[in-house]
Amino acid sequence: MRVPSRSPGRQPGPAVTSTAPARRVPAAGRRSDAAPDLSAYRAAVAELLVEVGALADAPSATARQVLLDQRLREPAIAAVLDATPQGLIGARETLLLEMARYQPNARSSAQDLTALVRIYLLSRVDVLWWRDAPTFLTDDQVRTSAELVDLEWLRRRGLIEFRYQEQAATVVGRGLRAVRRRLLPDATPRTAGLLFRRARREMIAFLNDLAREFAAVAPDRTPPLWVTSLARSAEHQYRLRRLGYAAMVPSGHCLGWAADVELEWYERFDARSALAGLLLARQDAGEVNVVDEGQAWHVCLAPDARRRYRRAYEAEMGV
Repeated sequence: MRVPSRSPGRQPGPAVTSTAPARRVPAAGRRSDAAPDLSAYRAAVAELLVEVGALADAPSATARQVLLDQRLREPAIAAVLDATPQGLIGARETLLLEMARYQPNARSSAQDLTALVRIYLLSRVDVLWWRDAPTFLTDDQVRTSAELVDLEWLRRRGLIEFRYQEQAATVVGRGLRAVRRRLLPDATPRTAGLLFRRARREMIAFLNDLAREFAAVAPDRTPPLWVTSLARSAEHQYRLRRLGYAAMVPSGHCLGWAADVELEWYERFDARSALAGLLLARQDAGEVNVVDEGQAWHVCLAPDARRRYRRAYEAEMGV
């Protein structure tokens, strides 16, 4: 079956513009062709998080800064941060600023300072991988980009294996959803839903593949994979930050290469550990970067997997 594009087509001029700083020239003597060891980076971040957790109280702010100054310069961590557009110094300053501004709230996936540091540092792998990718700056760019396709059009034709929910667009819609949640509090994940029901073709193929694998290993009567966030604009990212969410900048979401997958809701079906295992196995295989954000896990597709999932999308959709 051939699936025609629902995109309005390319607009005059570039569809998106990159806000990433120009690529820096590597320091003298540094190998520019050596990829950082991501397993070592994740292990070093895990060790750092234990120490941050021990210094989480307010009087320890100075000690936390000294700790970060030391640990971020360790080779395993510095190699990744220095390869991002901000560089090591920029990443350090951004993280310290995020920590200084941090205020716990029910909306944020960062329930404490340790979670904030985890989310920021692990999400830098996305930025490392896609440092040359253009950013979707505005909501309109997400809605009109030819690089993204309409999920709803595919869903109605039975071509989507995972589930999602759109954000309620009106006061009446939000009221009806609140009533349904009171009557059936656990029928769906507690999520606002997608503002943009659009995604890259490769991400659709990846999520379809993950959904099929999850369905095969999850206990009987487990609902399909649920996706809570996909592509979004930098404009919306800053909107989320103002509302108190731990929305990092830059973000793989604003490049179209990241999704958030519900985890917490699957506890009631005894399926959470199965889904977590699948995601971590794919990370170990180098296919994705995974960030535990509590209720949902952030997943970013690796550049090396892009071609395979583009071919998978074309095969599934008959294009």
